[in-house]
Amino acid sequence: MITLPNVIFSIIMGFLMSLSITLATTLVRIGIAQNFFEVWLEVWSIAYPVAIICILIYRPFASKATAQLVEKLKSANGLKK
Repeated sequence: MITLPNVIFSIIMGFLMSLSITLATTLVRIGIAQNFFEVWLEVWSIAYPVAIICILIYRPFASKATAQLVEKLKSANGLKK
């Protein structure tokens, strides 16, 4: 479900993730070139909205899968909630 907190989380997380990933990949791809920041911002401007949409779509699945995995790990180790 898309709620205001989910949208805000997606905007913040999308910003941080897309900024970090595009910085790293652009650096690996072209190095410290004269036009590095121009290329990086161009790539980031595409990645940022994609990241927001992906987080909104994938977050419920990832949260559910995480909860199930943690529960299985707790059961396997005999831990309490």
